Amino acid sequence: MTFQKYKAHLALFGAAVMWGLMSPMGKTALENGLDGISLATFRMTGGAICFWLASLFAPKEDVKSSDMLLLFFAALLGIVMNQGCFTLGLSLTSPIDASIVTTTAPIATMVIAAIFIKEPVTSKKVFGVFLGSIGALTLIMSHSSTSAQSGSIIGDLLCLAAQISYAFYLVLFKGLISRYNIFTLMKWMFTYSAMCFIPLSYNYVSKIDYAAISSVTWWCTAYVILCGTFLSNMLVMVGQKNLRPTVISMYNYIQPIVGTTVSIILGMGTFGPAKGVAVTLVFLGVYLVTQSKSRAQMLAEKENELHS
Repeated sequence: MTFQKYKAHLALFGAAVMWGLMSPMGKTALENGLDGISLATFRMTGGAICFWLASLFAPKEDVKSSDMLLLFFAALLGIVMNQGCFTLGLSLTSPIDASIVTTTAPIATMVIAAIFIKEPVTSKKVFGVFLGSIGALTLIMSHSSTSAQSGSIIGDLLCLAAQISYAFYLVLFKGLISRYNIFTLMKWMFTYSAMCFIPLSYNYVSKIDYAAISSVTWWCTAYVILCGTFLSNMLVMVGQKNLRPTVISMYNYIQPIVGTTVSIILGMGTFGPAKGVAVTLVFLGVYLVTQSKSRAQMLAEKENELHS
């Protein structure tokens, strides 16, 4: 494995850790004065501001007009639909349900990649996705009985829509991502997202009683913007430039591990044999998908066979 790929895996792991804390942090904000649409608006506008500020210190790039249009559609799938649907869904369902639904992302990505970019569905890849999903679900269900809040079908469907839209984003815009630096891509994508979302959410945001919002809620919102949006998206872009869509999506399975680990550290849970098996399955699944052959590798092997 090359240094670039090692760096990509570390970046994705870091993003998964940040996203793993998104459900409890976001849910805290949603239960203490903010609604789902307002929190999604803060994520998108906050992300746009952070990336524009960061871009001041990055190399300047000119974006082709045709790519600006592509960035608009990438923003719709990767940010508006993904973050908007997930945040709204989280406001309607439980963190446990939201975590369970995130395990559908690698499966959706594998299917979409096979259809649109002819990425091979190898037995090793299928087995890896299967092991990862079993591990993540085992981990989630091992502590689901402690949750006092029940889920919601509408909320779960919105979280599912978020995973499917993100899977399409990973597959369809990989070529676009490779052409520009992270800050150029993200500042335009988040700007487009904010422009699309603010007209829909203005009435919600304008009715918030800001004086009544607690400092805890604002700290959780700050985490959602800075870590769950700004830093995590930077790290994902590093991975997206160097790894295949299915490999990237497998890091969704790390998120439940983070939630469980945090609960253990805070004394809210214990680490038993079931959790140990679950964590092992998740990492084994990620490893198998990483080791599965890409379309380029399989074509190269066929080419070698023809010339041998």
